[in-house]
Amino acid sequence: MKQILFTEPHVAKLVDAPLRAVEGTLVKVKTEFSTISPGTERANLLGNKNVGWTGGEAPFPRKLGYSSSGVVVEVGEKVTTCKVGDRVAMCWSKHAEYNVLDENNVVVLLDGIDFDVASIVHIATFPLAAIRKCRLEFGESVLVMGLGLLGQLAVKIARASGAYPVIGVDPCQGRREEALAFGADYVLDPYAEDFANQAKALTGGGAKVCIEVTGVGAGLNGALDCMARFGRVALLGCTRESDFTVDYYKKVHGPGITLIGAHTNARPEQESYPGYFTTRDDMLALIRMIVGGRLDFKEMIREVHSPSECSEVYTRLAQGKNFPIVVQFDWRK
Repeated sequence: MKQILFTEPHVAKLVDAPLRAVEGTLVKVKTEFSTISPGTERANLLGNKNVGWTGGEAPFPRKLGYSSSGVVVEVGEKVTTCKVGDRVAMCWSKHAEYNVLDENNVVVLLDGIDFDVASIVHIATFPLAAIRKCRLEFGESVLVMGLGLLGQLAVKIARASGAYPVIGVDPCQGRREEALAFGADYVLDPYAEDFANQAKALTGGGAKVCIEVTGVGAGLNGALDCMARFGRVALLGCTRESDFTVDYYKKVHGPGITLIGAHTNARPEQESYPGYFTTRDDMLALIRMIVGGRLDFKEMIREVHSPSECSEVYTRLAQGKNFPIVVQFDWRK
């Protein structure tokens, strides 16, 4: 099969790759669409030495991609949750022509959801889990710090969850404009001199919930300045560098702020409970919300490429300037 491979720092190629045998609880899926996760994939593409939450280093070559969709073409003898011909969303998949995954990582789609939208579902579980962990209440204010892909998804999901106001924060004017189009009630520039005062004025004294997605120490510091007493901050962005300081006494301890580790793997594997859903249950919830018209991911898609164009696409990602919000590979091309 064909697969996208990061062969060395800054270099992505479409290569021939072997396929696993399908047996037991494994499912083979012919990929239709796969979606780039810009932050994670750029860190791996550049050879960042801290690409896992445990601090591990992944050597080259590296196989990336984890959110995709397709059609089941073969199942192992123990598979019970899907069958050949089913349209599915996949989690922890790769940018590849075929994916062979455990059946737990394959979720059957409802009618009414397209493959391109379905390939965003796994990524969308990341901000959804962060919002769940914050125990967002109806009518509470939400600040989304950083408006990349995860931040824009957080804006949409927070609005669908009953938050008000939803405030998107990013230094890039284009991203702020996108957030308004995606459902943010207000947007702010974190470099504005009165940024924290603006946020507090819009929220009546401070945000109750913050989804911090910048992965930058300055982003967390700025977000803490905007919080209400007893506010909750989900650390969704991957802060890969530790050389920054926070005045914890003033910004966390005194106002009673709760900091929540929101890495997507910090969730139950088998059974969901309030605030902590499995990846599979979150994917099912998102699929229902999309089919029910409560969430629209289609409008986020900016570029769709053939996998043969991967070298040019990842060169742009490595450069890191103005990479579009959602970029996908169409494996039918």
